[in-house]
Amino acid sequence: MQETENKFELLKGDKVLWSVILLISFFSVFPVYSASSNLEYIVNNGTTTTHLMKHMFFVVLGLAIMRGVGFFKYEHIGKLSSILLGVMVLLLCLTMFTGQKIDGASASRWLKIPGTPISFQPSSFAYLLLVIYLCRYLTKRIKRDRLPIENVLYIFGPVMLVFGLVAKDNGSTALMILLVSLAVMIIGQLNKKYILGFMGISTLAIGLFMFLALKTDLIGSNRVHTWMSRVETFSNTKKTTDVEDETLKAKNYQVMQAKAAIVHGGITGMGPGKSALKQMLPQSASDFIFAIIVEEYGFFGAVFLIVLYLIMIIRIVMIASKMPAFFGSLLVLSLGIMIFVQLSVNIAVAINLIPVTGQPLPLISYGGTSMLVTYIQLGIILNVSSRIQVYDEEGMGKTQNIEEINDIA
Repeated sequence: MQETENKFELLKGDKVLWSVILLISFFSVFPVYSASSNLEYIVNNGTTTTHLMKHMFFVVLGLAIMRGVGFFKYEHIGKLSSILLGVMVLLLCLTMFTGQKIDGASASRWLKIPGTPISFQPSSFAYLLLVIYLCRYLTKRIKRDRLPIENVLYIFGPVMLVFGLVAKDNGSTALMILLVSLAVMIIGQLNKKYILGFMGISTLAIGLFMFLALKTDLIGSNRVHTWMSRVETFSNTKKTTDVEDETLKAKNYQVMQAKAAIVHGGITGMGPGKSALKQMLPQSASDFIFAIIVEEYGFFGAVFLIVLYLIMIIRIVMIASKMPAFFGSLLVLSLGIMIFVQLSVNIAVAINLIPVTGQPLPLISYGGTSMLVTYIQLGIILNVSSRIQVYDEEGMGKTQNIEEINDIA
């Protein structure tokens, strides 16, 4: 009876993590509503009210999906990951030929669902499913030593395939796929020789992709020149103090406006909705929304938001440490790394620590696919956290060894 009641509990899982997610989700409405005026007046796309309603719809939908994930055993999600990953690979191939650009973006990353106005980014879902797949494979590997050819085919193969399909139009996500996959392998206790091999293969894959994109016509329309320009601009900005360099200023326009917004915010900020630079900062509602948050809510507001994110990451680590099942623990840590990397990259771009990448701020940036994927990640983490008590009550953490525990994964 108790198990049935827990299944339908409204906030199932770690209550602190739930609270942080709800706080960030609620807060996201205000900066998105303010910054979306850029889409109305500059991009000439919709109105602030329609963008606000769309964002609120995705927040509510994301929270519903996050809770809905709790109705499924996370082990079953792991078992389905290989099939779903295969589907996403097919959709990535389709996106290469029929992908669209939306909301002023400069890359064809979106796939439109036929007969509907709905578009989504298959790369975000492929990234998530790849990480889940790797966690499951590494968990099952513990039961027996895999042959070298198995590890090459079933680990390196899927990662390199997804990387290659995503890299053409989304270089930052492709690099994050390699970085997070490497982290999953390390945490998943993969033999060091395979980890070193993966690092070598990844380096060769990046070099080969750059060569084919720049020197041949084998890879059609791609964004390699855009990436190189961003890196070059970032390097030149760090080296020069010549503010009269108009060419450099033009190339680095986004970062300069973001830095100006941060400086303008000061300690206490200009107040909600009072950003003076949101109209001049491209992607102010998505990629550079952190700069608008600092401008409107100041240093204190930024620190408060970062503290919420830190609490989220700390709770994720605590959940992973308490989970006796290796698959559950590895899955939680891996999903937490995905969120942390995306968060760090977005903030680092806003304060000009790394080149512009186009990564959204988790749970806040305006947009549908990335936000829903983040809610799914957190839903799986909450799902695992709700199972910790079950394992403890059954004595699994004390009476069974790791091979027996992972038989259920």
